[in-house]
Amino acid sequence: MVILLGITLSTTSCATIITGTKDKISFSSTPEGAKVFHKGVEKCTTPCTAEISRSLSKQTVIFQKEGFNDKEVKLTKNFNAVTLVNILLGGAIGVGIDAATGSLTKYSPKTYIVELEEAK
Repeated sequence: MVILLGITLSTTSCATIITGTKDKISFSSTPEGAKVFHKGVEKCTTPCTAEISRSLSKQTVIFQKEGFNDKEVKLTKNFNAVTLVNILLGGAIGVGIDAATGSLTKYSPKTYIVELEEAK
């Protein structure tokens, strides 16, 4: 029973299970009506909220509106404190799963507001 409990604790990916692998992020632009793209996929049109998958790599979104210059915005991330549970309990496999799913981090802030410049 103790061994089974130890295996279970070491293979849980707490951050992935508890906080998921995506964050809901709100996007606004001036003027409104800009399309928001993440990894080349249109996510929504401002003002809007979209689910963005977490990743350890650099993540950006691009705002596009006809008659305006595209605006690329880097999404900022912070360490996801829930991952500490895996580290404290010795769950190397769980930490590995959290890393693979991007759940070691979470997006912060959850709102991005951009001002688009008219194309010349």
